[in-house]
Amino acid sequence: MSRKTESEYDVVVAGGGAAGIGAALGAARAGGKVCLVEKYGFLGGAATTSQVLAYCGFFQQGPEPVKAVGGAGDLVLAAMRACGMNTEAHNSETTGNWIILLNPEIAKLAFDRVLADHGVDVLLHSRVAAATRTADRIEAVTVAGMEGRRRIIAEGFVDATGDANLSLVSGITMREGDMNGQLQAVSAPIRISGLDPRIPFDRAAIKAAIQRYNKTGAYPIRREDGGIYTRIPGTGDMWWMIIDLALPDLTSASFTRAERCAREMANDYVQMLRDHVPGFENCFLAQSGPQIGIRESRHPATRYEMTAEDLACGRQRPDSIARAAWPAELHGEAGKPVYHPVGGHGYASVPLDSLRARGLDNLFVSGRVIGADPVAYGSVRVMGTAFATGEAVGIAATMATVDGERVGAQVRRLGGLT
Repeated sequence: MSRKTESEYDVVVAGGGAAGIGAALGAARAGGKVCLVEKYGFLGGAATTSQVLAYCGFFQQGPEPVKAVGGAGDLVLAAMRACGMNTEAHNSETTGNWIILLNPEIAKLAFDRVLADHGVDVLLHSRVAAATRTADRIEAVTVAGMEGRRRIIAEGFVDATGDANLSLVSGITMREGDMNGQLQAVSAPIRISGLDPRIPFDRAAIKAAIQRYNKTGAYPIRREDGGIYTRIPGTGDMWWMIIDLALPDLTSASFTRAERCAREMANDYVQMLRDHVPGFENCFLAQSGPQIGIRESRHPATRYEMTAEDLACGRQRPDSIARAAWPAELHGEAGKPVYHPVGGHGYASVPLDSLRARGLDNLFVSGRVIGADPVAYGSVRVMGTAFATGEAVGIAATMATVDGERVGAQVRRLGGLT
């Protein structure tokens, strides 16, 4: 793709989570000059900002792990292995789904290295604050960083922010939450240190402690099965997903209440483990955050929205650019996730039109802001799938094409699965 004389980049990617990393790698591998803008001082999205230390969506559901994501996702996993992390598939004892367990500090280093290896310009401590558009195209974005504001002109733009921030400042129509405005619950996974390495985790003891706590505790635990937990690779620490909260709206006041409440809950729950579960007598809260885990916020209007039926029948399409393989995971009620399996071959096609913003020809979306109805969204939002949808839009933006079959062919050439 040849840039206009005044353009500084072929593609600007907003957001440095799984989708943004995938988009930057896809664009760079397709020959584009790429700038990735991220508000935190590190990359990784929910994996590093919210202690979501498990990649979902890399594999199909079933008795054995069947690969559903390749390409940019494979590059990231290879970078993690080079840094000493084991990226083998792990079967979750609570859900039966296949995940990849993460060490967040190794992940941060791997993200830095893989993007540097592919020549991506990364701007940390920066965010897209405004967009300049002409008719049906974005001409430039204004990036606010430590040195002030900077205008960046590019040919293509990718919204991988998770909260649709680039789409918002570009004037794209969007909805909040589901068709009724209800948002999926937020969660705050925590990291616990100080465990006795000689004593394995005892789910029965954890469940008994929860039952005891729920009789008088200030913050009754909805995940009475003990939640989702495991040891963090390369450490003796426990990763525990047990804190869930309803989110009434997207105001700063609501997020502030959720963050504060989650910290109170974490303090109570760790004390509960110390008091009642063998091996946790000297445990302590090692880390939360830096922010609560957000599953859903804004949905920008796209050219096509994937549907529950697409997922239920495992619909295959010739214009597929990625595979959605994670069962639709819905958190309409805090602490009570509901799963819907993917039919057909175990995955559904993700078409390019679900990644194209409606009303702007050079704005693409990826990750948890792609077009999907409330049920399909429960599948496509996860991080493994986000690497794949990100890679596809990075390629599309660099090739300056909206032909899904052409993009799909390029994805496959680069090792992706469609």
